[in-house]
Amino acid sequence: MNKRQKGVALVEFALILPFLLLLSMITTEFGRAMYQYDTLTKSVRDAARYLSLQTPGTKIPEARNLLVYGNLAGTGTPLALGLTTSHVPDPTWQTAGTNPVINTVTVRIQGYTFNSLFPSVFGIPFGSITFSNITATMRSYL
Repeated sequence: MNKRQKGVALVEFALILPFLLLLSMITTEFGRAMYQYDTLTKSVRDAARYLSLQTPGTKIPEARNLLVYGNLAGTGTPLALGLTTSHVPDPTWQTAGTNPVINTVTVRIQGYTFNSLFPSVFGIPFGSITFSNITATMRSYL
């Protein structure tokens, strides 16, 4: 081995390491954002399913608790970091059609912001992502 080649691999690794770390952190944060979005989507569906079996206009606080905490009592920690019942507006019931009449209920989360674990890496800000409204509509059977 040539004496001039000693340490070249270490220098090359030191030069590429920041880019590899940045790529790893971006991938991790994107995965976390997708996971939280999926969790919120599932909880909105669960709340809509719950309300579809209730009398229209009732059980709204329970549905909010189900959406935010995953249970009707509203105990424990929120399903997503930073999610509160203030992100959940009142559900809406609608009637469509004439014969047969179809009743639907719509539940939504609005204004939820995903916050990155890393505010910035090597001076590149990751910041936060505000999700668009996450909505689920289901047929109401009552």
